[in-house]
Amino acid sequence: MSYNFTKVVSMSYEEALEKVPAELGKEGFGVLTEVDVTGTLKKKLGVDFRRYRILGACNPAFAHKAFQAEGRIGVLLPCGVAVQEWEDGRVEVSAVNPMETMKAVGNPNLEPIAREVSACLQAVIARL
Repeated sequence: MSYNFTKVVSMSYEEALEKVPAELGKEGFGVLTEVDVTGTLKKKLGVDFRRYRILGACNPAFAHKAFQAEGRIGVLLPCGVAVQEWEDGRVEVSAVNPMETMKAVGNPNLEPIAREVSACLQAVIARL
């Protein structure tokens, strides 16, 4: 199984940046953080990089359950969702697959939570 769910979308980069948070909201997620990878690489390294943003998505109910199951789970939260525009103009949206990332923790109590979160993120990607 892959560590992410990915889809090339038929919309502009700007449209994807608007649509992704709206679709996440339908699954109870909010965007807690937004990292402008393009701007950061330009500022810190002086390099030009394709348009790329990482959204830190969190569903409070799922996060609460995860914290109850595993006290240090915060190092793996929030769920990363990347929106990028490739050099050929394709716009791609990827979301982390919690089923894969939670395997590293080795806590079987996280599996049902990860399964639910994975289904929500897959649904978001599918609707784009």
